[in-house]
Amino acid sequence: MEALDHYPHRGSTLQVDIAGIAVGGGAPIAVQSMTNTDTADIAATVRQVRELAEAGSELVRITVNSDEAAAAVAPIRDALHTAGCTVPLIGDFHYNGHKLLADHPECATALAKYRINPGNVGRGSKRDPQFATLIEFACRYDKPVRIGVNWGSLDQELLARLMDANNQLPEPQSSPAVMREALVRSCVDSTVRAIELGLPANRIVLSAKVSGVQDLISVYRELARRTRQPLHLGLTEAGMGSKGIVASSAALAILLQEGIGDTIRISLTPEPEGDRRREVYVAQELLQTMRLRSFAPLVTACPGCGRTTSTFFQTLAQSIQEHLRRRMPEWRRSHVGVEELSVAVMGCVVNGPGESKHANIGISLPGTGERPVAPVYEDGAKTVTLKGEHIAEEFQQLVEQYVARRYPKRGANTPT
Repeated sequence: MEALDHYPHRGSTLQVDIAGIAVGGGAPIAVQSMTNTDTADIAATVRQVRELAEAGSELVRITVNSDEAAAAVAPIRDALHTAGCTVPLIGDFHYNGHKLLADHPECATALAKYRINPGNVGRGSKRDPQFATLIEFACRYDKPVRIGVNWGSLDQELLARLMDANNQLPEPQSSPAVMREALVRSCVDSTVRAIELGLPANRIVLSAKVSGVQDLISVYRELARRTRQPLHLGLTEAGMGSKGIVASSAALAILLQEGIGDTIRISLTPEPEGDRRREVYVAQELLQTMRLRSFAPLVTACPGCGRTTSTFFQTLAQSIQEHLRRRMPEWRRSHVGVEELSVAVMGCVVNGPGESKHANIGISLPGTGERPVAPVYEDGAKTVTLKGEHIAEEFQQLVEQYVARRYPKRGANTPT
């Protein structure tokens, strides 16, 4: 088995430029997210886009479903630029995208990419000309397009044709197998048509989203086999909380390990009043734990056991993780390589010292019945022992000092 350090991510052979973000063709896997604000609410959408971008989302998709939403896109883009936020905005079009782009040229210009769903660009005789209109706008404004198929809105005419053809076979395939083939065919056929209409092959990204883990793996393996376009990965309707995280990670990790996928989104159902940035953090942590990219320092912490009946180390681990996440936007701007930092917060003497030595900086807290002292290790060497009521604050300060000392200041000409 190949060592993970020597397992390169292959991705697609074509590279698409999305307002300066390279996707595919060997570029780093990009993290995407999507707002859940009413796009017509300019202030709320600007605020959420900025939060997602600050969290590390490299592409942000917004819903464009009405005249009011389309009219808001250019002001949103202007407000973001004024605030110094240059994250590319992707317009998500369904049903009426051809009309909205025609009626709102400023929206067509402000967006960095258009997302088109072949299953709902139009019904019957309207489908092909309305799809063509969308592609013509992409050509006119020199915008890349994601042709995004979803099995919840699959082209029913295509599916019916494939089902009929399957029924004529001596040994028909199962209905789920035909559905998976319809997803792939919709992507492939739409790509061919878009290229025929004048959209360059290197201006097309593809996705074929389903909500089943095994179905997603099967569809994307086949899509990668038949196409050269960059692929956007995501388990659609993944669910809420741990279910959504586990399902998305299970599906995407297998595909990414096989070199399939160029952008990802973790489509978590938000909890009431939940933090939309969570989908960004999960996507980053997935890529980072697979050693495909580095985004932010990761904290190693033990799960706790009978030796750690105090919850102090759990509280410290949480506070350190939150501190790192809170400080990372500034560190990313000011220190080169800080996203590689590893921190360990351990609860007792069994694995605590060893894990702390493996991290860049780590602390081994006293377990139940142990001496009330907490040795700190930096780059494998013990540097200080903390004790008393302010261990958390003192350790955070040591982390700050380590970052300032270990990672060089970013110069004016150093890329972020």
